[in-house]
Amino acid sequence: MDNLPYAQQAGTLENMLVKIQTASVPENFSQDFVSTKLSMKGGTPRSIIPFIKKMGLATSDGTPTPRYSAFRNKDKAGAAIADSMREVYATLFEMNEYVYDLDNERLKALIVEATGAEADSNPVTKTLATFNVLNKIANFDAGSITDAVEAAESQPEKNNVSQIPIQINTPSANQSSEGINLSYTINLNLPPTKDIEVFNAIFKSLKQHLLQD
Repeated sequence: MDNLPYAQQAGTLENMLVKIQTASVPENFSQDFVSTKLSMKGGTPRSIIPFIKKMGLATSDGTPTPRYSAFRNKDKAGAAIADSMREVYATLFEMNEYVYDLDNERLKALIVEATGAEADSNPVTKTLATFNVLNKIANFDAGSITDAVEAAESQPEKNNVSQIPIQINTPSANQSSEGINLSYTINLNLPPTKDIEVFNAIFKSLKQHLLQD
């Protein structure tokens, strides 16, 4: 059995998400930010902060994530919430990959099955309400924002490779005093390192094997 996350008040979560889209990105998604910048005071809004973190909009220390920024973009908001739902409700998606298309009765039955709780219990009722609030925003037909971010972050070394063109002049085998020189260029890809010995070894090898007269 699984304890599915939920917001204490789904309506407050919905209101907070609306305000997040119009407010500036904070350095820290904290109680002070929620109270001051989002103008949501009291214990109920504060209780939503842990769920915002579970959604991957902020890290455990409150730092906004790339998903937070994507959610503030109207064109990416639906995909960002869809990514959140796939993570927060992974158990439900494992049980039915199209859980977001289920009607309330079938969705509730799935939650009851996953949690083992009674159908009229608070966890089931609040999980259902929270899922539906997020599902109104989510766009499961859009590409995953998470996949795009991870793809970009998986190639830092490729992006940091330096390419240096080296031109080498080679005399013709039958060169006379009025002969011509052959010339060719080698593009050298240098690794992203600050170790000077690596570069020394590279250029020493070049000198020995390519740059000799």
